[in-house]
Amino acid sequence: MKIYNALITFVLTIFMVIVTLEVASSSSTDERRPNILFLFSDDQRPDTFGALGNDLIETPHLDRLIREGTTFTQATAAHPLCVPVRAELLTGVTGFTNGIHPPRNEPNLELPTIADVLQEEGYHTWMVGKWMVAGRPSTRGFTESLGLFGGGGTSKEPQYDDRGRIVTGYSSWQFQTDDRQILAEEGVGLTPDISEKFADAAIEFIHRQPQEPFFLHVNFTAPHDPLLMPAGYENMYKPGQMPLPPNFMSEHPFDHGNLDGRDEQLNPWPRTPGDIRADLATYYAVISHMDEQIGRILHALEETGQADETLIVFASDHGLALGSHGLMGKHNMYEHSINTPVVFVGPGIPQGEQRTAQCYLRDLYPTFLDFAGVPILDHLESKSLVPVIQGETDKIYPFIVGYFNDYQRMIRQDNLKYVWYPEVSQKQLFDLKDDPHELHNLIDDPRYNISVKLLQEQLFEWLSEHNDPLLKGVKVQ
Repeated sequence: MKIYNALITFVLTIFMVIVTLEVASSSSTDERRPNILFLFSDDQRPDTFGALGNDLIETPHLDRLIREGTTFTQATAAHPLCVPVRAELLTGVTGFTNGIHPPRNEPNLELPTIADVLQEEGYHTWMVGKWMVAGRPSTRGFTESLGLFGGGGTSKEPQYDDRGRIVTGYSSWQFQTDDRQILAEEGVGLTPDISEKFADAAIEFIHRQPQEPFFLHVNFTAPHDPLLMPAGYENMYKPGQMPLPPNFMSEHPFDHGNLDGRDEQLNPWPRTPGDIRADLATYYAVISHMDEQIGRILHALEETGQADETLIVFASDHGLALGSHGLMGKHNMYEHSINTPVVFVGPGIPQGEQRTAQCYLRDLYPTFLDFAGVPILDHLESKSLVPVIQGETDKIYPFIVGYFNDYQRMIRQDNLKYVWYPEVSQKQLFDLKDDPHELHNLIDDPRYNISVKLLQEQLFEWLSEHNDPLLKGVKVQ
Protein backbone atom coordinates (compact mmCIF):
# COMPACT_ATOMS: atom_id res chain seq x y z
CA MET A 1 0.00 0.00 0.00
CA LYS A 2 2.85 2.38 0.84
CA ILE A 3 4.38 1.73 -2.58
CA TYR A 4 1.01 2.32 -4.21
CA ASN A 5 0.48 5.65 -2.38
CA ALA A 6 4.01 6.72 -3.20
CA LEU A 7 3.39 5.93 -6.86
CA ILE A 8 0.14 7.96 -6.84
CA THR A 9 1.92 10.88 -5.19
CA PHE A 10 4.71 10.70 -7.75
CA VAL A 11 2.26 10.67 -10.68
CA LEU A 12 0.28 13.58 -9.27
CA THR A 13 3.49 15.52 -8.71
CA ILE A 14 4.59 14.95 -12.28
CA PHE A 15 1.14 15.98 -13.52
CA MET A 16 1.21 19.21 -11.53
CA VAL A 17 4.69 20.03 -12.82
CA ILE A 18 3.55 19.50 -16.41
CA VAL A 19 0.46 21.69 -15.89
CA THR A 20 2.55 24.40 -14.24
CA LEU A 21 5.07 24.36 -17.10
CA GLU A 22 2.29 24.55 -19.70
CA VAL A 23 0.66 27.50 -17.94
CA ALA A 24 4.02 29.25 -17.61
CA SER A 25 4.79 28.56 -21.25
CA SER A 26 1.38 29.89 -22.27
CA SER A 27 1.84 33.01 -20.16
CA SER A 28 5.31 33.69 -21.52
CA THR A 29 4.14 33.53 -25.11
CA ASP A 30 0.88 35.39 -24.52
CA GLU A 31 1.45 38.75 -26.20
CA ARG A 32 0.25 41.97 -24.59
CA ARG A 33 -2.30 43.77 -26.74
CA PRO A 34 -0.57 46.67 -28.50
CA ASN A 35 -0.89 50.29 -27.59
CA ILE A 36 -2.34 52.30 -30.48
CA LEU A 37 -0.97 55.77 -31.20
CA PHE A 38 -3.08 57.45 -33.88
CA LEU A 39 -1.56 60.67 -35.27
CA PHE A 40 -3.96 62.71 -37.40
CA SER A 41 -3.15 65.88 -39.33
CA ASP A 42 -5.61 68.36 -40.83
CA ASP A 43 -5.79 69.42 -44.50
CA GLN A 44 -2.48 67.80 -45.51
CA ARG A 45 -2.04 67.20 -49.24
CA PRO A 46 -0.89 63.69 -50.19
CA ASP A 47 2.14 65.11 -52.03
CA THR A 48 3.73 66.65 -48.91
CA PHE A 49 5.87 63.73 -47.75
CA GLY A 50 9.56 63.50 -48.58
CA ALA A 51 9.56 59.70 -48.60
CA LEU A 52 6.65 59.66 -51.07
CA GLY A 53 8.41 61.70 -53.71
CA ASN A 54 8.49 65.34 -52.59
CA ASP A 55 12.16 66.33 -52.79
CA LEU A 56 11.62 69.81 -51.36
CA ILE A 57 9.66 69.33 -48.15
CA GLU A 58 11.48 68.32 -44.96
CA THR A 59 9.52 65.66 -43.07
CA PRO A 60 12.22 63.41 -41.56
CA HIS A 61 10.02 61.84 -38.87
CA LEU A 62 7.12 61.10 -41.18
CA ASP A 63 9.64 59.76 -43.68
CA ARG A 64 11.03 57.48 -41.00
CA LEU A 65 7.54 56.09 -40.32
CA ILE A 66 7.07 55.45 -44.03
CA ARG A 67 10.46 53.69 -44.25
CA GLU A 68 9.80 51.58 -41.16
CA GLY A 69 6.19 50.69 -41.92
CA THR A 70 3.56 49.97 -44.55
CA THR A 71 1.89 52.86 -46.36
CA PHE A 72 -1.49 52.85 -48.09
CA THR A 73 -1.22 55.26 -51.00
CA GLN A 74 -4.87 55.06 -52.14
CA ALA A 75 -6.77 55.71 -48.90
CA THR A 76 -9.76 57.99 -49.38
CA ALA A 77 -11.55 60.64 -47.34
CA ALA A 78 -15.05 59.78 -48.55
CA HIS A 79 -16.52 63.16 -47.60
CA PRO A 80 -13.61 65.66 -47.70
CA LEU A 81 -14.71 67.94 -44.89
CA CYS A 82 -13.52 67.95 -41.26
CA VAL A 83 -16.72 67.01 -39.43
CA PRO A 84 -18.09 64.19 -41.65
CA VAL A 85 -14.66 62.60 -42.09
CA ARG A 86 -14.08 62.48 -38.35
CA ALA A 87 -17.59 61.19 -37.72
CA GLU A 88 -17.08 58.35 -40.19
CA LEU A 89 -13.73 57.47 -38.68
CA LEU A 90 -15.11 57.51 -35.13
CA THR A 91 -18.15 55.35 -35.98
CA GLY A 92 -16.88 53.12 -38.79
CA VAL A 93 -19.94 53.81 -40.95
CA THR A 94 -20.84 56.26 -43.71
CA GLY A 95 -22.26 59.69 -43.08
CA PHE A 96 -25.56 58.48 -44.50
CA THR A 97 -25.73 56.04 -41.57
CA ASN A 98 -24.22 58.05 -38.70
CA GLY A 99 -26.32 61.12 -39.55
CA ILE A 100 -23.45 63.47 -40.41
CA HIS A 101 -23.86 64.27 -44.07
CA PRO A 102 -24.07 68.05 -44.56
CA PRO A 103 -26.33 69.86 -45.09
CA ARG A 104 -28.15 67.31 -42.87
CA ASN A 105 -26.45 66.87 -39.49
CA GLU A 106 -28.38 64.61 -37.14
CA PRO A 107 -25.70 62.55 -35.36
CA ASN A 108 -26.67 59.08 -34.23
CA LEU A 109 -25.16 59.05 -30.76
CA GLU A 110 -26.24 55.44 -30.20
CA LEU A 111 -23.50 54.13 -32.50
CA PRO A 112 -20.52 52.84 -30.49
CA THR A 113 -17.32 54.71 -31.29
CA ILE A 114 -13.94 53.05 -31.68
CA ALA A 115 -13.03 54.58 -28.31
CA ASP A 116 -16.18 53.08 -26.74
CA VAL A 117 -15.25 49.59 -27.86
CA LEU A 118 -11.58 49.79 -26.92
CA GLN A 119 -12.45 51.23 -23.51
CA GLU A 120 -14.78 48.28 -22.87
CA GLU A 121 -11.88 45.99 -23.79
CA GLY A 122 -9.68 47.49 -21.08
CA TYR A 123 -7.84 50.17 -23.06
CA HIS A 124 -7.07 53.60 -21.71
CA THR A 125 -8.66 55.80 -24.36
CA TRP A 126 -7.02 59.22 -24.52
CA MET A 127 -7.79 62.19 -26.78
CA VAL A 128 -5.51 65.11 -27.63
CA GLY A 129 -6.15 68.12 -29.84
CA LYS A 130 -8.91 69.14 -32.22
CA TRP A 131 -12.42 68.03 -31.27
CA MET A 132 -14.98 68.52 -34.05
CA VAL A 133 -17.64 65.84 -33.63
CA ALA A 134 -20.88 65.70 -31.65
CA GLY A 135 -20.67 65.44 -27.87
CA ARG A 136 -17.54 65.62 -25.79
CA PRO A 137 -14.63 63.18 -25.60
CA SER A 138 -16.00 61.73 -22.35
CA THR A 139 -19.39 61.07 -23.96
CA ARG A 140 -17.87 59.41 -27.03
CA GLY A 141 -15.69 56.79 -25.37
CA PHE A 142 -12.56 58.64 -24.25
CA THR A 143 -11.54 58.17 -20.63
CA GLU A 144 -9.53 61.38 -20.57
CA SER A 145 -8.45 64.29 -22.76
CA LEU A 146 -5.54 66.72 -22.58
CA GLY A 147 -4.73 69.62 -24.89
CA LEU A 148 -8.38 69.62 -25.95
CA PHE A 149 -8.97 72.28 -28.62
CA GLY A 150 -12.47 73.21 -29.74
CA GLY A 151 -15.01 75.91 -30.43
CA GLY A 152 -16.73 77.88 -27.72
CA GLY A 153 -14.40 80.75 -26.97
CA THR A 154 -14.57 84.38 -28.01
CA SER A 155 -12.17 86.68 -29.84
CA LYS A 156 -12.38 90.39 -29.09
CA GLU A 157 -9.72 91.43 -31.57
CA PRO A 158 -9.50 90.45 -35.25
CA GLN A 159 -6.79 87.93 -36.03
CA TYR A 160 -4.58 87.83 -39.12
CA ASP A 161 -2.61 85.10 -40.84
CA ASP A 162 1.00 85.15 -42.01
CA ARG A 163 0.09 87.20 -45.10
CA GLY A 164 -2.07 89.71 -43.30
CA ARG A 165 -5.42 88.20 -44.26
CA ILE A 166 -8.14 88.28 -41.65
CA VAL A 167 -8.61 84.86 -40.05
CA THR A 168 -11.91 83.09 -40.78
CA GLY A 169 -11.05 79.57 -39.57
CA TYR A 170 -10.57 78.62 -35.89
CA SER A 171 -10.94 82.30 -35.04
CA SER A 172 -12.63 81.70 -31.68
CA TRP A 173 -11.38 78.22 -30.83
CA GLN A 174 -9.61 77.73 -27.52
CA PHE A 175 -8.00 75.10 -25.35
CA GLN A 176 -10.50 73.81 -22.84
CA THR A 177 -11.42 71.00 -20.49
CA ASP A 178 -13.85 68.20 -21.24
CA ASP A 179 -16.53 70.03 -19.24
CA ARG A 180 -16.03 73.16 -21.40
CA GLN A 181 -13.95 75.22 -18.98
CA ILE A 182 -11.94 77.59 -21.19
CA LEU A 183 -8.19 77.69 -20.57
CA ALA A 184 -7.83 81.40 -21.29
CA GLU A 185 -4.08 81.44 -20.65
CA GLU A 186 -3.55 79.40 -23.83
CA GLY A 187 -4.93 82.17 -26.04
CA VAL A 188 -7.59 82.29 -28.73
CA GLY A 189 -7.47 80.61 -32.13
CA LEU A 190 -4.53 78.93 -33.79
CA THR A 191 -1.04 79.99 -32.77
CA PRO A 192 2.28 79.34 -34.54
CA ASP A 193 3.31 76.91 -31.78
CA ILE A 194 0.03 75.00 -31.46
CA SER A 195 1.51 71.69 -32.68
CA GLU A 196 3.96 71.85 -29.77
CA LYS A 197 1.06 72.11 -27.31
CA PHE A 198 -0.58 69.02 -28.77
CA ALA A 199 2.71 67.14 -28.63
CA ASP A 200 3.21 68.18 -24.99
CA ALA A 201 -0.19 66.71 -24.10
CA ALA A 202 0.50 63.48 -25.98
CA ILE A 203 3.89 63.10 -24.29
CA GLU A 204 2.28 63.61 -20.88
CA PHE A 205 -0.03 60.68 -21.58
CA ILE A 206 2.80 58.48 -22.88
CA HIS A 207 4.90 59.10 -19.78
CA ARG A 208 2.21 57.55 -17.61
CA GLN A 209 3.28 54.09 -18.85
CA PRO A 210 0.10 52.29 -17.74
CA GLN A 211 -0.03 48.54 -17.21
CA GLU A 212 -3.03 48.27 -19.54
CA PRO A 213 -2.70 49.20 -23.24
CA PHE A 214 -3.68 52.65 -24.41
CA PHE A 215 -5.40 54.14 -27.46
CA LEU A 216 -4.05 57.67 -27.89
CA HIS A 217 -5.71 59.79 -30.59
CA VAL A 218 -3.68 62.93 -31.38
CA ASN A 219 -5.55 65.42 -33.59
CA PHE A 220 -3.25 68.13 -34.96
CA THR A 221 -4.71 71.26 -36.54
CA ALA A 222 -1.70 71.59 -38.86
CA PRO A 223 -1.54 72.44 -41.67
CA HIS A 224 -5.10 73.85 -41.74
CA ASP A 225 -5.42 77.60 -42.26
CA PRO A 226 -4.85 80.20 -40.93
CA LEU A 227 -1.27 79.67 -42.04
CA LEU A 228 1.02 81.03 -39.32
CA MET A 229 4.81 80.77 -39.56
CA PRO A 230 6.35 78.75 -36.70
CA ALA A 231 9.29 80.37 -34.97
CA GLY A 232 12.59 79.30 -36.50
CA TYR A 233 11.05 78.19 -39.78
CA GLU A 234 10.91 81.58 -41.47
CA ASN A 235 13.62 80.85 -44.03
CA MET A 236 13.08 77.14 -44.59
CA TYR A 237 10.96 77.62 -47.71
CA LYS A 238 11.15 80.67 -49.95
CA PRO A 239 8.03 81.56 -51.99
CA GLY A 240 10.02 82.19 -55.15
CA GLN A 241 11.41 78.66 -55.03
CA MET A 242 8.12 76.88 -54.42
CA PRO A 243 6.95 74.83 -57.40
CA LEU A 244 3.32 75.26 -58.37
CA PRO A 245 1.13 72.14 -58.31
CA PRO A 246 1.27 70.44 -61.72
CA ASN A 247 -2.49 70.98 -62.04
CA PHE A 248 -2.43 74.64 -61.03
CA MET A 249 -5.18 76.66 -62.70
CA SER A 250 -6.25 80.28 -62.33
CA GLU A 251 -9.91 79.26 -62.10
CA HIS A 252 -11.98 76.11 -61.93
CA PRO A 253 -13.79 75.47 -65.23
CA PHE A 254 -17.26 75.42 -63.60
CA ASP A 255 -19.02 75.85 -60.26
CA HIS A 256 -18.34 72.59 -58.43
CA GLY A 257 -20.77 73.46 -55.64
CA ASN A 258 -18.53 75.35 -53.21
CA LEU A 259 -16.99 78.27 -55.08
CA ASP A 260 -18.51 80.64 -52.52
CA GLY A 261 -17.26 78.57 -49.56
CA ARG A 262 -14.97 79.96 -46.87
CA ASP A 263 -11.89 78.11 -48.14
CA GLU A 264 -12.34 79.44 -51.66
CA GLN A 265 -12.33 83.04 -50.39
CA LEU A 266 -8.81 82.77 -48.97
CA ASN A 267 -7.30 84.01 -52.25
CA PRO A 268 -8.92 86.09 -54.98
CA TRP A 269 -9.81 84.91 -58.48
CA PRO A 270 -8.09 84.44 -60.76
CA ARG A 271 -5.55 82.54 -58.66
CA THR A 272 -2.06 83.86 -59.21
CA PRO A 273 1.24 81.96 -59.02
CA GLY A 274 2.52 84.52 -56.50
CA ASP A 275 -0.36 83.99 -54.08
CA ILE A 276 -0.15 80.20 -54.29
CA ARG A 277 3.64 80.09 -53.90
CA ALA A 278 3.48 82.34 -50.84
CA ASP A 279 0.86 80.11 -49.23
CA LEU A 280 2.76 76.95 -50.10
CA ALA A 281 5.91 78.25 -48.40
CA THR A 282 4.08 78.75 -45.10
CA TYR A 283 2.05 75.57 -45.57
CA TYR A 284 5.25 73.52 -45.95
CA ALA A 285 6.77 75.21 -42.90
CA VAL A 286 3.73 74.36 -40.78
CA ILE A 287 3.98 70.70 -41.91
CA SER A 288 7.69 70.57 -41.11
CA HIS A 289 7.02 72.05 -37.67
CA MET A 290 4.32 69.42 -37.04
CA ASP A 291 6.78 66.76 -38.19
CA GLU A 292 9.25 67.96 -35.55
CA GLN A 293 6.56 67.56 -32.88
CA ILE A 294 5.75 64.07 -34.13
CA GLY A 295 9.43 63.31 -33.65
CA ARG A 296 9.13 64.39 -30.01
CA ILE A 297 6.16 62.05 -29.51
CA LEU A 298 8.03 59.14 -31.08
CA HIS A 299 11.02 59.86 -28.85
CA ALA A 300 8.76 59.72 -25.79
CA LEU A 301 7.64 56.24 -26.81
CA GLU A 302 11.23 55.13 -27.19
CA GLU A 303 12.59 56.63 -23.97
CA THR A 304 9.77 55.03 -21.96
CA GLY A 305 10.40 51.63 -23.55
CA GLN A 306 6.96 51.44 -25.16
CA ALA A 307 7.90 51.71 -28.83
CA ASP A 308 8.11 47.95 -29.41
CA GLU A 309 4.61 47.38 -28.08
CA THR A 310 2.88 50.26 -29.86
CA LEU A 311 1.10 50.35 -33.21
CA ILE A 312 1.67 53.81 -34.72
CA VAL A 313 -0.74 55.05 -37.39
CA PHE A 314 -0.51 58.33 -39.26
CA ALA A 315 -3.10 59.83 -41.60
CA SER A 316 -4.73 63.14 -42.48
CA ASP A 317 -8.45 63.86 -42.52
CA HIS A 318 -8.19 64.81 -46.22
CA GLY A 319 -5.98 66.80 -48.57
CA LEU A 320 -6.30 70.33 -49.96
CA ALA A 321 -6.35 72.05 -53.34
CA LEU A 322 -4.19 75.09 -52.58
CA GLY A 323 -4.12 76.19 -56.23
CA SER A 324 -4.78 72.85 -57.88
CA HIS A 325 -7.63 73.05 -60.40
CA GLY A 326 -8.09 76.72 -59.48
CA LEU A 327 -9.38 75.77 -56.04
CA MET A 328 -8.18 76.49 -52.50
CA GLY A 329 -10.20 74.12 -50.34
CA LYS A 330 -10.76 70.39 -49.92
CA HIS A 331 -14.43 70.25 -50.92
CA ASN A 332 -13.91 68.40 -54.17
CA MET A 333 -13.35 64.92 -55.57
CA TYR A 334 -9.87 65.48 -57.02
CA GLU A 335 -7.06 63.26 -55.75
CA HIS A 336 -5.23 66.15 -54.08
CA SER A 337 -8.24 66.50 -51.76
CA ILE A 338 -9.74 63.02 -51.25
CA ASN A 339 -6.49 61.05 -51.16
CA THR A 340 -4.62 60.68 -47.88
CA PRO A 341 -1.68 58.33 -47.29
CA VAL A 342 -2.15 56.09 -44.24
CA VAL A 343 1.00 54.76 -42.57
CA PHE A 344 1.19 51.76 -40.19
CA VAL A 345 4.28 51.09 -38.07
CA GLY A 346 4.73 48.58 -35.29
CA PRO A 347 4.98 44.93 -34.27
CA GLY A 348 4.41 42.62 -37.20
CA ILE A 349 4.04 45.42 -39.76
CA PRO A 350 6.12 44.92 -42.95
CA GLN A 351 8.79 47.58 -43.26
CA GLY A 352 9.32 49.90 -46.20
CA GLU A 353 6.35 48.61 -48.17
CA GLN A 354 3.44 50.30 -49.92
CA ARG A 355 -0.09 49.11 -50.65
CA THR A 356 -2.22 50.43 -53.51
CA ALA A 357 -5.48 48.85 -52.30
CA GLN A 358 -8.29 51.39 -52.39
CA CYS A 359 -9.79 51.96 -48.96
CA TYR A 360 -11.49 54.51 -46.73
CA LEU A 361 -10.38 56.34 -43.60
CA ARG A 362 -13.34 54.75 -41.79
CA ASP A 363 -11.62 51.38 -42.35
CA LEU A 364 -9.29 52.32 -39.50
CA TYR A 365 -12.07 51.46 -37.02
CA PRO A 366 -12.17 47.70 -37.76
CA THR A 367 -8.42 47.72 -38.38
CA PHE A 368 -7.77 48.98 -34.85
CA LEU A 369 -10.12 46.32 -33.49
CA ASP A 370 -8.28 43.66 -35.49
CA PHE A 371 -4.90 44.69 -34.09
CA ALA A 372 -6.36 44.77 -30.57
CA GLY A 373 -7.72 41.26 -30.98
CA VAL A 374 -11.30 42.47 -30.63
CA PRO A 375 -14.10 40.95 -32.76
CA ILE A 376 -15.20 43.30 -35.53
CA LEU A 377 -18.74 44.58 -35.04
CA ASP A 378 -21.34 43.41 -37.55
CA HIS A 379 -22.92 46.82 -38.15
CA LEU A 380 -19.74 48.45 -39.47
CA GLU A 381 -19.70 49.71 -43.06
CA SER A 382 -15.93 49.35 -43.22
CA LYS A 383 -13.32 46.63 -43.48
CA SER A 384 -10.10 45.74 -41.68
CA LEU A 385 -6.94 46.56 -43.59
CA VAL A 386 -4.93 43.87 -41.78
CA PRO A 387 -5.24 41.30 -44.63
CA VAL A 388 -3.82 43.89 -47.03
CA ILE A 389 -1.05 44.90 -44.63
CA GLN A 390 -0.02 41.25 -44.24
CA GLY A 391 -0.05 40.67 -48.01
CA GLU A 392 -2.93 38.19 -47.92
CA THR A 393 -4.90 40.20 -50.50
CA ASP A 394 -4.30 43.27 -52.63
CA LYS A 395 -7.91 44.48 -52.83
CA ILE A 396 -10.85 44.73 -50.42
CA TYR A 397 -13.23 46.92 -52.43
CA PRO A 398 -14.11 46.67 -56.14
CA PHE A 399 -14.41 50.47 -56.22
CA ILE A 400 -14.44 53.54 -53.97
CA VAL A 401 -17.26 56.09 -53.64
CA GLY A 402 -16.94 59.73 -52.56
CA TYR A 403 -19.42 62.51 -51.87
CA PHE A 404 -19.56 66.16 -50.84
CA ASN A 405 -22.85 67.55 -49.49
CA ASP A 406 -25.46 67.33 -52.27
CA TYR A 407 -23.11 68.81 -54.87
CA GLN A 408 -20.76 65.98 -55.83
CA ARG A 409 -20.68 62.19 -56.13
CA MET A 410 -17.71 60.13 -57.27
CA ILE A 411 -16.76 56.54 -58.06
CA ARG A 412 -13.17 55.37 -58.61
CA GLN A 413 -12.57 51.91 -60.04
CA ASP A 414 -9.01 50.90 -60.87
CA ASN A 415 -7.67 53.72 -63.03
CA LEU A 416 -11.01 55.31 -63.98
CA LYS A 417 -12.76 57.99 -61.92
CA TYR A 418 -16.24 59.29 -62.68
CA VAL A 419 -17.50 62.47 -60.96
CA TRP A 420 -21.11 63.68 -61.07
CA TYR A 421 -22.18 67.26 -60.20
CA PRO A 422 -25.99 67.02 -59.99
CA GLU A 423 -26.59 70.70 -59.17
CA VAL A 424 -24.93 71.96 -62.35
CA SER A 425 -25.37 68.91 -64.62
CA GLN A 426 -21.62 68.45 -65.05
CA LYS A 427 -19.72 65.17 -65.33
CA GLN A 428 -16.07 64.24 -65.45
CA LEU A 429 -14.13 61.12 -66.32
CA PHE A 430 -10.41 60.77 -65.67
CA ASP A 431 -7.95 58.00 -66.47
CA LEU A 432 -5.68 58.24 -63.43
CA LYS A 433 -3.04 56.00 -64.92
CA ASP A 434 -2.42 58.22 -67.95
CA ASP A 435 -3.57 61.45 -66.30
CA PRO A 436 -2.72 61.34 -62.57
CA HIS A 437 -3.22 65.10 -62.18
CA GLU A 438 -6.74 64.96 -63.66
CA LEU A 439 -6.26 67.51 -66.40
CA HIS A 440 -8.12 65.81 -69.26
CA ASN A 441 -11.86 65.22 -68.93
CA LEU A 442 -12.76 62.19 -71.06
CA ILE A 443 -16.51 62.31 -70.47
CA ASP A 444 -17.28 63.13 -74.12
CA ASP A 445 -14.83 60.61 -75.55
CA PRO A 446 -16.98 57.92 -77.24
CA ARG A 447 -14.36 55.27 -76.48
CA TYR A 448 -15.43 55.44 -72.82
CA ASN A 449 -19.21 55.35 -73.29
CA ILE A 450 -19.56 51.79 -71.99
CA SER A 451 -17.23 52.46 -69.06
CA VAL A 452 -19.20 55.56 -68.08
CA LYS A 453 -22.48 53.67 -68.19
CA LEU A 454 -21.12 50.90 -65.95
CA LEU A 455 -19.61 53.38 -63.51
CA GLN A 456 -22.87 55.30 -63.31
CA GLU A 457 -24.84 52.14 -62.61
CA GLN A 458 -22.41 51.01 -59.91
CA LEU A 459 -22.40 54.46 -58.31
CA PHE A 460 -26.18 54.76 -58.20
CA GLU A 461 -26.57 51.23 -56.89
CA TRP A 462 -24.08 51.91 -54.07
CA LEU A 463 -25.69 55.24 -53.17
CA SER A 464 -29.12 53.61 -53.16
CA GLU A 465 -27.92 50.81 -50.87
CA HIS A 466 -26.50 53.41 -48.47
CA ASN A 467 -29.69 55.52 -48.49
CA ASP A 468 -28.30 58.66 -50.06
CA PRO A 469 -31.24 61.12 -49.87
CA LEU A 470 -29.98 62.83 -53.02
CA LEU A 471 -31.27 59.92 -55.11
CA LYS A 472 -34.93 60.47 -54.39
CA GLY A 473 -36.56 60.75 -57.79
CA VAL A 474 -33.21 60.68 -59.62
CA LYS A 475 -32.52 58.21 -62.42
CA VAL A 476 -29.29 57.24 -64.14
CA GLN A 477 -28.79 59.35 -67.25
